Amino acid sequence: MKKTMKFALACTTAMIGTSALAEAHASYTIGITQNNVGVDSYQTTYEQAFIAAAEANENVEVVVLDAGGDVARQIAQMEDLIQQEVDAIIIWPTNGEAVIPAVRKAHQADIPVIVTNSNIAEAGFDFVASFSGPDNVTQGARSAEIMCDRFKDLGIENEAKVVHITGQPGYTTAIERAQGFNDRLPEVCPNVEQIDEQPGDWNREKSQQVMEAFLVKYDDIDGVYSGDDNMGVGAMNAAIAAGRADGITFVGATNFAVGYEAMAEGTYWGSIYQSPVDDAEAALKTAIDVLSGEDVPFLNYFDTPKITQENMDEFSKPVF
Repeated sequence: MKKTMKFALACTTAMIGTSALAEAHASYTIGITQNNVGVDSYQTTYEQAFIAAAEANENVEVVVLDAGGDVARQIAQMEDLIQQEVDAIIIWPTNGEAVIPAVRKAHQADIPVIVTNSNIAEAGFDFVASFSGPDNVTQGARSAEIMCDRFKDLGIENEAKVVHITGQPGYTTAIERAQGFNDRLPEVCPNVEQIDEQPGDWNREKSQQVMEAFLVKYDDIDGVYSGDDNMGVGAMNAAIAAGRADGITFVGATNFAVGYEAMAEGTYWGSIYQSPVDDAEAALKTAIDVLSGEDVPFLNYFDTPKITQENMDEFSKPVF
């Protein structure tokens, strides 16, 4: 689905080519194809922030597209942007492997591609100008450290059992955060046992169902790691309904407002602070810098610190 902006969102190739307004005010035309704007509040806020940043820059015209979580639609959108001969393409991949051929086509057409938020698979790195977003492996590792530190404070680091709810299968962010958590937890808390891992698909309701099944299957659960707070709160709600939340440490990532609120209430322990506004603005700036000939690192990360009940007063409540 295409969005409309006052000067920047040309809905057809002809409009991009012939609009006198665009020619008068835009130095670059940048296309973006997003993953799935409606799936959660992070992606919705990201799109709003991206549009706002583009509107604030009179030298940029953007075409904003949403794949709706559909890989085939995203590939078609990439091909459409290539045909429109945009100056650069930003892609938030629906699937890090499946989009590589489309990214290669853009590269072959001499259109620089900036990957945002969730990277594509390594096989496609040669076709990408830069990745702009969080270091998801580090985020997973930091979540493991938060959980281990909490277990040590509780004195259960030698006996705790953990379940793990991952994001959408095949999605690079989900893979990387799970990798970071799974690699780091045994390093910092070698006696903690991870007893199960199931996908929650970034969906709160599905994650609640996954947690309900965990609670039936396991009498002893001391910690739950979820790939984002949306899923984490779903898991927490299942535990509250079952009367078992008091004995469980909940840790997530991408600190949603609901996660922040649950931390303030004392039912959710910690997360990783990540702003969709920073994410969107960084992606647009990276694209502009690439087009301007700036020296841009291939992995252009922005920082995502730990947030827990103990330090949350240092952070503003998320807007998503």
